[in-house]
Amino acid sequence: MRHAICFLSVLWAHSLDDSAVVGGYVEDTFPASVIEDAHLNTIQLLEKYKHPAETHQVTTEDKYVLTLHRIPRPGARPVLLVHGLEDTSSTWIVMGPQSGLGYYLYANGYDVWMGNVRGNRYSKGHVKLNPNTDKAYWSFSWHEIGMYDLPAMIDGVLEKTGFQKLSYFGHSQGTTSFFVMASSRPQYNSKVHLMTALAPVAFMKHMKAPLLGVARMGLNMFGENFELFPYSSLYYSQCVSSSAMLKTCLRFYWQIVGKNREEQNVTMFPVVMGHIPGGCNVKQPLHYIQLQNSDRFCQYDYDPKENQRIYGRSTPPDYRLDRITAPVALYYGSNDYLAAVEDVQRLAKLLPNVVENHLYRKWNHMDMIWGISARRSIQPRILQVMQYWEAGGATKDVTTGLPVEEEVAQLPTESPVDGNPEEGEAGSIAGNEEQREKDEEDQVMVATDPTSEL
Repeated sequence: MRHAICFLSVLWAHSLDDSAVVGGYVEDTFPASVIEDAHLNTIQLLEKYKHPAETHQVTTEDKYVLTLHRIPRPGARPVLLVHGLEDTSSTWIVMGPQSGLGYYLYANGYDVWMGNVRGNRYSKGHVKLNPNTDKAYWSFSWHEIGMYDLPAMIDGVLEKTGFQKLSYFGHSQGTTSFFVMASSRPQYNSKVHLMTALAPVAFMKHMKAPLLGVARMGLNMFGENFELFPYSSLYYSQCVSSSAMLKTCLRFYWQIVGKNREEQNVTMFPVVMGHIPGGCNVKQPLHYIQLQNSDRFCQYDYDPKENQRIYGRSTPPDYRLDRITAPVALYYGSNDYLAAVEDVQRLAKLLPNVVENHLYRKWNHMDMIWGISARRSIQPRILQVMQYWEAGGATKDVTTGLPVEEEVAQLPTESPVDGNPEEGEAGSIAGNEEQREKDEEDQVMVATDPTSEL
């Protein structure tokens, strides 16, 4: 908790001085290619690494204008990748051609579409509203993303490519919004070969988040309809300003997503900080906090009077997971602070067509897409499972024949933090002075150039 408050205070102080610049430490510590990638947008990254790149726009039923980035392979099967909270399309390629899932799918013959949901740096358009002046623009949660953004993206991709179905990849909020769409607009199930859920989030009772208290306090200060952490170079410039700040940012990051040094490519951390946060609405994390408080997967909870007006009842209705008939493949980590194993297993029991249920030990919330071993340990597997279902698949009682690396039924016995059995809960993580002192002494190692084999 001390680190979080200190970190936020430093960023706030820095934001008062727009003239602050990064120099010295970052150039002396990180490869020039990493520094360059931190400042390139999604299209520029694709062009740098010699990939074709296109920008497309779709308009939702409620008049939001969204941007999709495409690695085009005309005539090939389309895949749609949708990012998580405060993220953007760049998440699928930010780790470079030797690691990024977007590059991997393209190399394996796919027409790759990477979506940007409303409110992030690439999707701030609207037919009538101005996000800078109209508060009404920010009146949405991930419910609206599922109800309107995903259908517009899916229909836009299928119309452009001429295919009747696509394969869908979602990370974190990209899974939540899919579950909203597929349960509330079930006709879209028939347009999806397979939904690949990376770090899926629906139920959140067992979320292990040391910063949850700080988040609740901060979000309540904003109110519902405001932009939260818009894209800015501030985070990058501050986090790579010195060795001490880099360690502070890493600790802050680990307290959000879970700690896993083995999969953390520290060399690429400046690139990560150059692309996130990507912007969202305050109501999106508020909705997640409501799920944690209620232990339900349900629509947004207003006050009882407003609930009665909107829903015809005093409490918000649950999403009907039994209506999700598209095949769903679940991939998650035992050290994920946001998508806890117990909550994903509960989700798996309620989804009617789970075709893959795979646990990766020690992985955190971001290792599915940014982990050092992602290219060799998860990407070939998800490709095989996807191709199996694109070819017609089988009933949910027939396995794909692929080996399962972890037995999901065996819950992890190690703690969520570095194997210390005393550190399983959020409060003990923040309060463990011995571990904190050890972290202070650790040396941050810059190990891997993004252009080399990971």
